Amino acid sequence: MTRPLTTVVWSTGGVGSIAIDAIRRRPDLQLVGVWVHTPEKVGKDAGELAGGEPIGITATNDADALIALQSDCVVYAASGPERDAGAVPDYLRLLEAGINVVSTTSTTLIYPPAYFSPEWRDQLETAAKAGQASFYASGIFPGFGSDALALLLTTQSKRIDCVKVSEIALNDHYPVADIMMNGMGFGHPLDFEPMLKTPGFVEMAWRAPIYLIADGLGVEVTEIRGSLDRQLTHRDIEVAFGTIKAGTCGAVRTRAAGVVNGREAIVVEHIIRMARDVAPDWPTSEFDATYRVDITGDPDIHCAMNVGDAVGHGAGHAAMTATAMRVVNAIPYVVDAPPGLLSSLDLPNTLPRHAFD
Repeated sequence: MTRPLTTVVWSTGGVGSIAIDAIRRRPDLQLVGVWVHTPEKVGKDAGELAGGEPIGITATNDADALIALQSDCVVYAASGPERDAGAVPDYLRLLEAGINVVSTTSTTLIYPPAYFSPEWRDQLETAAKAGQASFYASGIFPGFGSDALALLLTTQSKRIDCVKVSEIALNDHYPVADIMMNGMGFGHPLDFEPMLKTPGFVEMAWRAPIYLIADGLGVEVTEIRGSLDRQLTHRDIEVAFGTIKAGTCGAVRTRAAGVVNGREAIVVEHIIRMARDVAPDWPTSEFDATYRVDITGDPDIHCAMNVGDAVGHGAGHAAMTATAMRVVNAIPYVVDAPPGLLSSLDLPNTLPRHAFD
């Protein structure tokens, strides 16, 4: 039997905690270290921080000590307002040290050629080459529902006129106020300008899955057209990050369309509500998280993937689990891959191992 792949988890938030539990259950992976950001978590057992039993691994904020472990892979799951700005320096150090990285933090790196910062991308490529290591970013949307699933479904196509991918989600469980309020505009009047309204932001946010699909299908995107819509809630809504007052934004809809041969041919739409009765005229779902792929062509193909049991039964946790497992299941494949910045086009289907154990 080959030795288990040694693995470090970078953060113990929702996704990181799921990764810790998943890794410790697998005989082909060995958890050897856990990084934490807050000083209060330093020195505590990683299993307990992940909401489980003690596992004998002490959490640390000493990045040098974790790099010195020379693990086979790091599962990078840190979140927060800095995101890429805070993560890229860590990626560089890890890759240069010869440590493979799988990440749910930098979703715009699911397709590295379209990364919004060519300078950072070049630095990452140089670091990966120097350390002979690989980097792979994924998640559920983007990372699967917005791209990989669509490409899988196109294997049934004779002719394609348009590929549309969409997420319809109830996100009242998401606790990060900065992202939800300042980034997306929830809880503010419509004259507030969230980060999403920054010119070019919507196009930048969804360019990676659009270009990934285009590359997979061998077509050229000549333009991306983006739009943002918001709707008010007419009642107070209690959510994980506070209270959304009546008369403020309770639903956000972004749309980005990649133009191919003069028409909008690859479309990403993202609809988030804080309650089911907000924006009733927008597409809805009876589930809390639905990921749709609609392909018009020959044949027309329509696929809806619902995550979680049903309405109000843990769709938020289910989506986080799916996000975490997109990278945990990819670890053996990324370790075996040639060095460099990878996308799902560079890997086989990252099928789970030991899922029935």
